[in-house]
Amino acid sequence: MSSASDSSNCTNRVVICVGDLHGYISKLQSLWSNLQYRLPASAFESALVIFLGDYCDRGPGTRLVLDFLISLPSRYPNQTHVFLCGNHDFAFAAFVGALPPPPDGSPFSATWAEFQANEEREGWFKGTGYENMHVQGRRWGGCIKERFNAKKGMDYKGSIYDAAPTFESYGVPHGSPNLAKAVPEDHKKFLSNLAWVHEEDNVWIEDSKGKHCCKLMAVHAGLEKAKGVENQLKQLKAKDTSIQKVEALSGRKNVWEIPKELAETPTIIVSGHHGKLHIEGLRLIIDEGGGLEQNPLAAIILPTMEIIRDTNVLSAG
Repeated sequence: MSSASDSSNCTNRVVICVGDLHGYISKLQSLWSNLQYRLPASAFESALVIFLGDYCDRGPGTRLVLDFLISLPSRYPNQTHVFLCGNHDFAFAAFVGALPPPPDGSPFSATWAEFQANEEREGWFKGTGYENMHVQGRRWGGCIKERFNAKKGMDYKGSIYDAAPTFESYGVPHGSPNLAKAVPEDHKKFLSNLAWVHEEDNVWIEDSKGKHCCKLMAVHAGLEKAKGVENQLKQLKAKDTSIQKVEALSGRKNVWEIPKELAETPTIIVSGHHGKLHIEGLRLIIDEGGGLEQNPLAAIILPTMEIIRDTNVLSAG
C-alpha cells in the first residue's frame, strides 16, 4: 500500500459524495441546488463530485437522471466528476450491451452457472439477445414470479432489480429487448465508462479530534474485508466482467467494514448501496434514499462531513 497522505500536499478542494439516485430526477435537481446554495460559489465550482452509483431503477426518471449526469462536465467545466458503477448500473449495462467484454475472452453466458438455481424463481430474461448476456443483465430484465418483496414490504417493480421504471423511462415495456435500441448511444457510452473504483490522495476530513489528511477510496458497496486490497483494486480497475457477481459493487456484510490493512494509511472508504446513512470513523456510507420514494437523497461534503439532503430548505428560492 502507498504511504500515508502528506498534509503538506493536501489541497483545500471540497469533495462532494452523492448517494444512490435510483431514477429520482426531481430529488437530484433539488439536492444539486441545495449543494450549490450551501457552498461558496468558488468551492462549488471547483469541487470534486463523486457519484456513488445506482442511477437507475425504482424511481421514474432514469433517462432524465442520465441526461443530467452526462451534462455536468459541460455545465460545470471546473468541477471534476467521478461516476461510479453500482450493481444496478452494471446490470442495466449488461442488458443493453454496454458492458466491456470479459478480458479473458470468455462469453457472458459463462457467468450463468453460479446463479442457475435461481433462474426460474427470478424469471430471467429469455428474449432476443439473451444467449450472450451477462447473468446480471438477464436477472435485471427478467420478470420475477414472487411479486412481493418481503424484505421491503412492497411489490417488486418487474424484476429482482426493480427495473420496470427504467424500461418505461425509455418508452418501452418492462422486459422488452427493444430497450437496447431505445437507449441513446451517449447513455450506453456513459454506462460503459463508469468507474468500478476511484482513489484520491490527500483529502481533508474533520472529526472531533481535528482535521486529517487521508487517502480516499470510493466504491459502490465497499471493499471485501477478508481479501487483499491490492488484488481487489487491480480487479476493479481492470473491470473484469467475467465475474458473476462483483462483491465491491454488490456485497453486504462482507464489504461493510474497512479492511484492516488500510489502517496503516488512514483511508476514507465511501460507498452507497446499503440503503442507509452510516458514518463511523473513516467509513462513510451515503445511501439514505435506498431507492424508496419516501426517503431523501443525501450527499456528504468533505472536509466538514456535513450531510445535505434534497429535502433541506436552504433558501427562499
